[in-house]
Amino acid sequence: MSRPICVSCLLFIGLVPLAGAQDYERTELFNGRDMAGWEHVGEGRFIVEDGLLITEGGMGLLWYTGRKLKDEVLRVEYRNMDGTNAGVFIRIPEPPAEPWMPVHRGYEVQIEDRLVDPSQITGVLYSLTEAMARPSRPGEWNVLEIFLDGDRTVVTVNGVLVTYFREGDEVLPREETWEPERGPRSSQGYIGLQNHSEEDEVHFRSVSVRPLR
Repeated sequence: MSRPICVSCLLFIGLVPLAGAQDYERTELFNGRDMAGWEHVGEGRFIVEDGLLITEGGMGLLWYTGRKLKDEVLRVEYRNMDGTNAGVFIRIPEPPAEPWMPVHRGYEVQIEDRLVDPSQITGVLYSLTEAMARPSRPGEWNVLEIFLDGDRTVVTVNGVLVTYFREGDEVLPREETWEPERGPRSSQGYIGLQNHSEEDEVHFRSVSVRPLR
């Protein structure tokens, strides 16, 4: 296995400010009390308990209605109990009326630690890319950061680079009907959190954004 790439390496591709650069303030999208600013589509639901968003059942999607994101860093603090399954959706081109449109027209940044397939574990673009590292810690709080930079999507987990993808890069072949359709995605889009199934419980305690530069 290749050596994990520290987030500091992102200095060389312009995604992390140099020391002394402006410290951008993050805007929290989840208020810790209710789901104001969010809407749910599909099966199952999210509940708010003790300041956390918790998945129940599925498959469904809780999406942020406030605005589309572009050239920003999306930061998600999550805990997947026993390595269970969820996802963070990005680049959704229009408000979703059901949970499958984002699968095929956006990207799912996977949360899943029970599998061994490097295209289906935490931090990858689900079934499209393979993980460069596996730094997620099941059952503990983790920090997932998604850098949305024009046609680039870069993902770190706990400060370690997992995915570096640019539109037009080669992706893995599509093997199952439930896997996302291949093709380009929008440079800006809505975001969402997935509730996957009855067997999967994932907690989210923070969803925030900051300007990329």
